Amino acid sequence: MRVLVTGGAGFLGSHLCDRLLADGHQVIALDNLFTGSKRNIVHLLSRSEFEFIRHDLVNPILLEVDWIFNLACPASPIHYQYNPVKTVKTSVMGALNMLGLAKRVKARILQASTSEVYGDPQEHPQKESYWGHVNTIGLRSCYDEGKRVAETLMMDYHRQNNVDIRIVRIFNTYGPRMAIGDGRVISNFIVQALRGERLTVYGDGAQTRCFCYVDDMIQGLVALMQYEGKDAAEPVNMGSADERSMNDIVNCLGEILGHKLEVEHHPLPENDPIRRRPDTTRAKKRLGWQPRVSLLDGLRGTVDYFRRALADA
Repeated sequence: MRVLVTGGAGFLGSHLCDRLLADGHQVIALDNLFTGSKRNIVHLLSRSEFEFIRHDLVNPILLEVDWIFNLACPASPIHYQYNPVKTVKTSVMGALNMLGLAKRVKARILQASTSEVYGDPQEHPQKESYWGHVNTIGLRSCYDEGKRVAETLMMDYHRQNNVDIRIVRIFNTYGPRMAIGDGRVISNFIVQALRGERLTVYGDGAQTRCFCYVDDMIQGLVALMQYEGKDAAEPVNMGSADERSMNDIVNCLGEILGHKLEVEHHPLPENDPIRRRPDTTRAKKRLGWQPRVSLLDGLRGTVDYFRRALADA
């Protein structure tokens, strides 16, 4: 296959490029390098079957491809709130441009959606049938609503133009190549711990998330893209079902680093979800997919990566 990965120099995108190349595909990575980095793909630049294009997805691009993984969009609150209008445009215009491309060249397209479409959920765990509880005018809505509209566009192009689509709702993912200033909890905690700083815990730290290691997530994305069932256009949750509080993560990192970590409490951000855990029954039944890497093992690998990244910085 000739495969386009938008956001291909980002955290998830670069790992996906590695996997696709290992599977024997030709890969085009497209990224505007706002949150992505050439460091994530520098080991691929000399390969003849890999091409990098610096391009902003808000603008159309003409390519000939068989598959499109549409991953481009800032994913951490620090980055997507930096320019909220641009965040919405990236999700909406990016989806429109990639769907137009998929329609023209008859490519299969996978849209990376997010658990944020569920907002601060009133259903637990969250099934794909849940419509969500999102504040349309809150600080996080530029990301939440942008992804919800991207899903709408995907389904409308599928129904109206018979575009071959896949939608994956990605829950919290972590691992090597997260940016030092990423702003998400795992990277924040690890960087602060390695620098000997107090860990920033919002609220009382009892709020929960489920953290999926990047290798497991990439396996899931590829499995969904390959899935041929009649129900392939339906959204699929992907993430870990191992629900942990922020305080649990602090304790896990303390165990890995071998000493108790000090914390500093800050007010909980607006509309920050209190509990989140995916119902992954659909992914298990249709794809035979579930995470394999334990939280402790994944955190050890991520800590090792940030040790090296901080030393290089």
